[in-house]
Amino acid sequence: QVHLVESGGGLVQAGGSLRLSCAASGRSFSRYAMGWFRQAPGKEREIVAAISWSGGNTYYADSVLGRFTISKENAKPTVYLQMNSLKADETEVYYCGAIGLASVDSSNHYYKESDEYDYWGQGAQVTVSS
Repeated sequence: QVHLVESGGGLVQAGGSLRLSCAASGRSFSRYAMGWFRQAPGKEREIVAAISWSGGNTYYADSVLGRFTISKENAKPTVYLQMNSLKADETEVYYCGAIGLASVDSSNHYYKESDEYDYWGQGAQVTVSS
């Protein structure tokens, strides 16, 4: 039903930038809150950034504040993650997630827990060389 397709991952040198994209398709819900998570081997998936459907409310993990920017467009639900000043220890698989919203009431909420998300992208490998 709902599919999230990620793109933009790759290899970059420390201090460089990458922009991840995640496009949603399907008709399970008319609107989605979205977010980005990352997961390293042997570790749990952790929040990187999240954004409300309205785009007006965002959340960033402390470790990425000032360096990463999350944004979205709602015509064809797509979420982006602009990553600047990347560090070697941020070599992880990055996943986008989406939460189907049943009403307008949730349009201004973001979600930062992985178990709140209904759908996930396939993962994008980000490798930062030092």
